[in-house]
Amino acid sequence: MNKSALRTELDALMLPIPAGSIALRDDRIQKNWEVEINAFRLAKTVVSQELYQAIMGENPAQFVDPQRPVENVSWWEAIQFCNALSRQMELSPCYSIDENKMVTYQAKANGYRLASEAEWQYACQAGSTELRYGPIDDIAWFKENSQGQSQPVGLKEPNAWGLYDMLGNVWEWCSDLYDEEVYGSYRIIRGGGWCDPERGILATNRRRSHPHSFKIDDLGFRIAQNL
Repeated sequence: MNKSALRTELDALMLPIPAGSIALRDDRIQKNWEVEINAFRLAKTVVSQELYQAIMGENPAQFVDPQRPVENVSWWEAIQFCNALSRQMELSPCYSIDENKMVTYQAKANGYRLASEAEWQYACQAGSTELRYGPIDDIAWFKENSQGQSQPVGLKEPNAWGLYDMLGNVWEWCSDLYDEEVYGSYRIIRGGGWCDPERGILATNRRRSHPHSFKIDDLGFRIAQNL
C-alpha cells in the first residue's frame, strides 16, 4: 500500500472523540475513580489483517482473512505497529523503547498509539452509562453467534459515535498497566471476544495479561491518536 492510499485509509478510519469524563471501577479491589478525557481520535474498527500486513509485512492471525481483525498479537507487537505506522506517515512515534525494551510513552507525540483504559470505556459507552450500546446480537460477535471464530470488522451496528466492534469479536489491548504492585508489567485488555459468553461482553469488563508473551486468537487492538 503506497503512502497516499494509506493516508486516505487512515483519514477514513480515525474518528474524533470529544472531551469528557468517565467513571471506572475495579471490582477486585472495590475501587471507583473518575478520569477526565481530553479530545482524541480513535479508529472506528480494530486493526485489520490487511492493515497490519501492509505495515509489518506479516500476518500472525489464526483466522486468515484480510478484513478480519489481526489477532495473536502481543501488547509489545501492538505498540511496535503503532510506531511503525507513525514513522511511515512521518509522525512522531508515541513509544520510546530503549535497549532493555523499556517503554516510555511520549504524551505530546502526534503519532498512533493504543487508547488508555479510560479512553476505551469512554468511547465504547459514547456518552451513555449502559453496559452495552445496543442489543448484543446487533452489535457484537460473541460465543453464541460467532461460529467459533473472529468475523470481518465493521459488520455489526456501530455505537452512537460511529465505532464498530467495541464489544465482541476480539479483545483489545489498552495502554495502561493493570496493577504494577501486584501484577508487574501486565497490561489491560477490554471489550470481550468471539469466544466469550454473553455475560462477558460488557463495556466495564476488565482483564489483563503479560505484554510480551501473551497472544491469542481473540485478542487484537485498535489505534488512537492525540489531537
